[in-house]
Amino acid sequence: MSSSRSSWSKRSLTAQAMGRVDPITKAVVPPIHVATTYIRDEDNAYSSGYVYGRPDNATIREAEEVLAMLEEAEAGALLFSSGMAAATAVFQALDPGDHIVASKVMYWALRSWLSTEAVRWGLSVDFVETDDLDALRAAVIPGRTKLVWAETPSNPLWTITDIAAVAEIAHAAGARLAVDSTTASPVHTRPLNLGADIVMHAATKVLNGHSDVVAGALAGAKADEFWAKVASIRKMQGAILGPFEAYLLMRGMRTLHVRAAAQAKSALDLAQRFSSHPKVARVLYPGLPQHPGHDIAARQMESGFGYMLSIQVTGGEAAAIRTAAKVGLWKRATSLGGVESLIEHRASIEGPGTPCPPDLLRLSTGIEDVEDLYSDLDEALRAS
Repeated sequence: MSSSRSSWSKRSLTAQAMGRVDPITKAVVPPIHVATTYIRDEDNAYSSGYVYGRPDNATIREAEEVLAMLEEAEAGALLFSSGMAAATAVFQALDPGDHIVASKVMYWALRSWLSTEAVRWGLSVDFVETDDLDALRAAVIPGRTKLVWAETPSNPLWTITDIAAVAEIAHAAGARLAVDSTTASPVHTRPLNLGADIVMHAATKVLNGHSDVVAGALAGAKADEFWAKVASIRKMQGAILGPFEAYLLMRGMRTLHVRAAAQAKSALDLAQRFSSHPKVARVLYPGLPQHPGHDIAARQMESGFGYMLSIQVTGGEAAAIRTAAKVGLWKRATSLGGVESLIEHRASIEGPGTPCPPDLLRLSTGIEDVEDLYSDLDEALRAS
């Protein structure tokens, strides 16, 4: 077997943080670099490539390199202080008057930002079901629409958008396609290979996987003027990730393949079993053959269908809230993608205007024993 790094799989490269060994200590774990300033050369240049801590940090660059490798991003990757910082940087790189088409079902905080703050930047936004290609074509305005933003699987209904088809529609109109792939992860979907121009991750979630880092990330297909503008926004607005957070993110990504595979396997098992549960009216999970987007998901997702699912509880909103109140192993908390399984009544979190049904509970599957997870939720459902 070849010992060349160029022959290693993504899983091997990720597990070993690109296979580097610290040249001074020979440590197999990348160190944390916390310096905020760097020495100039005698000719006043910076041959090291590091000038100042806000845009230049070795720990951050190492984590970005791993993510760029996972996404096969020619332009590289950029880490941000949060998923919201990463996402809004893309919209802020647009010009006043530009038109955006975005998924109607998406992360509620970003949807709220687009509905309220984006107009202050002179942008106009239309929300459509991006899994409905006819509706998307009708919403895109050739020459004026500059960005299509699609979240797939969409949170918390887990609808599936055909990335390749949407990329074709966006590009034909002169627009870019950005995909929020947070709940898929690069283990399951690589949007850039399907025609997207930018992929966004709330790295807080499954990329980190331990619920102890708030971070965001972008990966780009092409190092063009728009990508350079996004990078400049991060630098000038100071939305950079701290070195310790980047270190923790790197630690999390090293086990990404193992975690994501285990979580997706458990999610599918739970989805199948709760589909016939007497207290569950409906299960939303793209891995189920009856899911409207199953065929597309099977085509564009690899190694499973992700770790997120939702259930709609018979008895309505009150029964759903009672169910969440009675779990023990599942934890009643927001967020997703961690090693611990989380349950949440989303409609009460998102408030007025949410597309989330009132009887819905969102489930983020962790790495616990799937039998324990099923038994715990089964008991709560029956007790409610």
